[in-house]
Amino acid sequence: MIEPFDVVDLIRGKRDRGTLSTEQIRWLVDAYTRGYVADEQMAAMAMAIFLNGMERREIRDLTLAMIDSGERMSFDGLTKRTTDKHSTGGVGDKITLPLAPLVASFGVAVPQLSGRGLGHTGGTLDKLESIQGWRASVSTERMTEILDEVGAVVCAAGSGLAPADGKLYALRDITGTVESIPLIASSIMSKKIAEGTSALVLDVKFGSGAFLTDIAQSRELAETMVALGEDAGVATSALLTNMNVPLGLAIGNANEVRESVEVLAGGGPADVVELTVALAREMLRLAGQPDADVEAALRDGRAMDTWRAMISAQGGDPDAALPAARETHVVTATTSGVLVEQQALPFGIAAWRLGAGRARKQDPVQHAAGIDLHAKPGDTVTEGQPLFTLSADEPERFSRAIEALDGAYRIGTDGDEIVTGGPLIADRIGS
Repeated sequence: MIEPFDVVDLIRGKRDRGTLSTEQIRWLVDAYTRGYVADEQMAAMAMAIFLNGMERREIRDLTLAMIDSGERMSFDGLTKRTTDKHSTGGVGDKITLPLAPLVASFGVAVPQLSGRGLGHTGGTLDKLESIQGWRASVSTERMTEILDEVGAVVCAAGSGLAPADGKLYALRDITGTVESIPLIASSIMSKKIAEGTSALVLDVKFGSGAFLTDIAQSRELAETMVALGEDAGVATSALLTNMNVPLGLAIGNANEVRESVEVLAGGGPADVVELTVALAREMLRLAGQPDADVEAALRDGRAMDTWRAMISAQGGDPDAALPAARETHVVTATTSGVLVEQQALPFGIAAWRLGAGRARKQDPVQHAAGIDLHAKPGDTVTEGQPLFTLSADEPERFSRAIEALDGAYRIGTDGDEIVTGGPLIADRIGS
C-alpha cells in the first residue's frame, strides 16, 4: 500500500501554523492507529497542535477521525431517551454518583461511561468499587438491559470506543501536551459521541483544583466541545463550574460514596446538592423534560430507589458497610476566627498521598483513604476545633499529606475576604 501523505510534511505544516485538510487528518489518525505513524512522529504533531492550535473544522475532523477508529454504540432499541454527563474532573467531584440515578428516576436512560482517577482527580469507577461486589465491567448487552430495567449504568468504556484517542492520550500524558484545548476537546467528545447518547451535558471546571485553572480557557474548551456535539447531532450544553474549593466535605473514594448517599437521602452538603440539581435539570431539559421537579425526587426517595437498583444490577450490595481506614489523624484550628481559604488542589494532592489516588494507571487505590472536611470557607471556627480528618491504612502517609496542605487553608477574622473564586456555577453555554 502506497501511503497518500508523508507524515513529516504534515508535521512541518502544523509546525509552521498551517491547517491540515480533512483528508490529511483522517489519514494521520488511521495511520497512527495501525502503527504506520510512529509515536515520536505523533508526539511532534501533538506538540505542534499544542503550540499553534487548530481551527474549528480541524478539531471536528480530528474528533470524527478518532470516532471512526473504532466502534459506535447505539441505544436506538431503547424506548427511553438517552442523556449523559461528562465532568472535566476536580477535587471531591462525586456528582455522577447521585446524578445518574436522580435523572434516571424520571424515566430517562443514563449510559454513563466513566474512568479511573489519575493524580489528584478522583475516578468515578474507583469510588463505586468501594461498594462490596460492585463491578465496573458490563457487556453492551447487559448495559442495554440495565438501562431498560433501571435507567442508569455507570461502567468502564470498552477498548473498542475511539481506540485512536486511547493511544494518543497515553502519548500526550508523557510528552507535556495534555493541556491543549483541541486535543482535550477531541479526546472527550470522540468518546462521548461514539457512546451513542442523544444528549450530553458537560461540567467544565475552572480554578485551582481543575484541569484548566483559568476560566477563560475553560470557557473556550466548553464552547469548543458544545460545538463538536452539536455538529455531530448530539444536543449539548455545558456548565462552567468553580473548582477553587473542594466540592462537598468528602475527598476520597468510600467517603465520597457515603456523601453521595446522603444527597440521595435528601441531605448532603449544599454545594454538592446545588450542582447535582443544576446538572440534572440540564440533562432532563435536553431529554425533553424541562419542568421536571428534581428536588422532589431527592425528597421522596425515588432517586434513592434508583440508586439501590443501579448498584444491585452491577453486583453491588447497597446495604454493605463501606471500607474504613485503619488510621486517622485530625487537624485542628490553631486559632479562633473564620475559615477564609481552602484551596482545592493541595487537598486533592493530600488525598492522593494518603492512598486515595494513583500515580500510574496500574496502581491500586485504597478505598478508605481520604479527607473529611469539617468546615468550609465562611465558617466560624474556634481554637482546637477539628478542621479536617485524614484517613489512611498506613500512618506513615500522614506526614506527606500534611506537607501538601501547608498554606492551603487560612483562618482570618470577620472582616477578611472569603476566597472562593466566585459562585459555584459561573455560566451556562449551549442550546
